[in-house]
Amino acid sequence: MKKMISAVALSATVALALAACGSAPDDEATAGASGTPSASSSGAAAASDFKACIVSDAGGFDDKSFNQLSFEGTQKAATDLGAQFAKVESDSSSDFPQNLQSLVSENCKLIVSVGFALSADTVKSANENPDLEYVLIDDAADADFDGKTDAPNIKPLLYDTSQAAFLAGYLAAGYSKAGKVGTFGGQPYPTVTIFMDGFKQGVEYYNKTKNKSVKVVGWTGEEKGSSFTGGFDANDKAKQTATQVLDQGVDVILPVGGPIYQSAMDAIKDSGRDVALIGTDADLFQTDPSSQPLVLTSILKKMDVSSYDAVTAAGKGSFDPTAYVGTLENGGVGIAPLHNFESKVDPALVKEVTDLQQQIIDGKVTVKSYLAK
Repeated sequence: MKKMISAVALSATVALALAACGSAPDDEATAGASGTPSASSSGAAAASDFKACIVSDAGGFDDKSFNQLSFEGTQKAATDLGAQFAKVESDSSSDFPQNLQSLVSENCKLIVSVGFALSADTVKSANENPDLEYVLIDDAADADFDGKTDAPNIKPLLYDTSQAAFLAGYLAAGYSKAGKVGTFGGQPYPTVTIFMDGFKQGVEYYNKTKNKSVKVVGWTGEEKGSSFTGGFDANDKAKQTATQVLDQGVDVILPVGGPIYQSAMDAIKDSGRDVALIGTDADLFQTDPSSQPLVLTSILKKMDVSSYDAVTAAGKGSFDPTAYVGTLENGGVGIAPLHNFESKVDPALVKEVTDLQQQIIDGKVTVKSYLAK
């Protein structure tokens, strides 16, 4: 069954001249297991002046979510290319301009910016440095909505997670014994609400096909009347928001917003009830072992794969600024295996989710999202 469901399957000081931010760029030449630069197939040491660099948003590279996945993909690409690599973490949005400039000063050839919050500063940096190449994860870099990136040297990596969330919503509705499932988000950005939209559509599709009435708590389809924490930190507000959703009787909950899932876990434990958690971006079962007793599945954004592909292409001289959109069809999004919940989910429901994925790919079932076109 694991095989089946996975097929269905989210600086500190930069020298003394910069104000204190997250952490200074970590500059290193990537190396093989022996500690020497990776060798080419001919056995000669790879020599490259290509330098791949990455800047996180405020979540940092150990967020067990999209920053971590993007970091892993970028670093692996640099290693496989035999290229140089540098990273810089952000503690807050005020760090973004300095951190980007620090990477420009590090002579990076390609800069990966992780997250929509970095979009405006990445566009500014890209326009000021037209000879450099940029990859922007989770944003189209199109502030004026004219259908084109606001800098020609930026490649956006986008993910139509509504499709995968649709599957998770259908699964959650079929699994729920309470007839209520819930979700809440950090802030009502499109990259957050796309999960909540897809999840709600999946529940509604289950209700329609099964003549059921499973209720979605926490997302009305618009910001008004929906549940948001106001940020992306695992703090008291996030826990309070999770508790408010849980108190309405849900037995499956989807937190959307990086580390806020940790607050949902705390709220579940305090509730003393049997509630399943759905993760986002990465497979939480793998990235955070403490989540294993709670995780039904995770809605995946394959940022490690797409960032690897984009950086590798750039390192080989084939940078393509065309936006990438991850879908179920191209494998850019999906849902994770059931892991510990494998024995708790009806095999017939698993088959329905598997079939539903193919129906979405074939266009027989339509999932609405702002990235659908």
